[in-house]
Amino acid sequence: MHVIGLTGGIASGKSTVTSFFRERGIPVIDADILGHRTYDPGTETYQKVVETFGQDVVAADGTIDRKVLGSKVFGRPEELKKLTDIVWPGIRRLASEQLAEFEAAGNELVVLEAAVLLEAGWEDLVDEIWVVVVDPEIAVQRLAARNGLDPDAARARIASQLTNEERIARGDVIIENNGTLDELNARIQQAWDSLQERLRAAAGRN
Repeated sequence: MHVIGLTGGIASGKSTVTSFFRERGIPVIDADILGHRTYDPGTETYQKVVETFGQDVVAADGTIDRKVLGSKVFGRPEELKKLTDIVWPGIRRLASEQLAEFEAAGNELVVLEAAVLLEAGWEDLVDEIWVVVVDPEIAVQRLAARNGLDPDAARARIASQLTNEERIARGDVIIENNGTLDELNARIQQAWDSLQERLRAAAGRN
């Protein structure tokens, strides 16, 4: 089974790429969804989060109040690292389980979409890394239109992530998304066609 790791910054266009794969019947593992699952009451991650950040992060219904938790780590790198050190291993376990299930089911190609793929060190879970990049100022404009974020807040979120240059240096396939949706779809199609050639070549060697 061939696994593509898909990553990119906020508002880069990752969801457009995952839609392309899903339309072709390729399973996509969404690390964001797995991240929410790690917070489920009763999980090891849940217990560690409550122990580390206090009982006040537990909402009335027993779930983790992500707003309260977020307020404890926002703008505080040391606290944020404590949280990611708890949550990222939990997400990795769930992703590994899903990958094993897809392989057992006979899938030949799977996508693992994770904004933090590189930061979390999950490169070993995938066979190649696709990076979607967008100019930071274009991302600011998209965040303002999509989320209603003011430019300064948007720039702060972008600045807290890896730079495009850092991602590009570690990526195998780079998809630039500074233009229209049609242009992005054309680049995704190009990357897909190239992938098919690589997979056929690899199958021919085996």
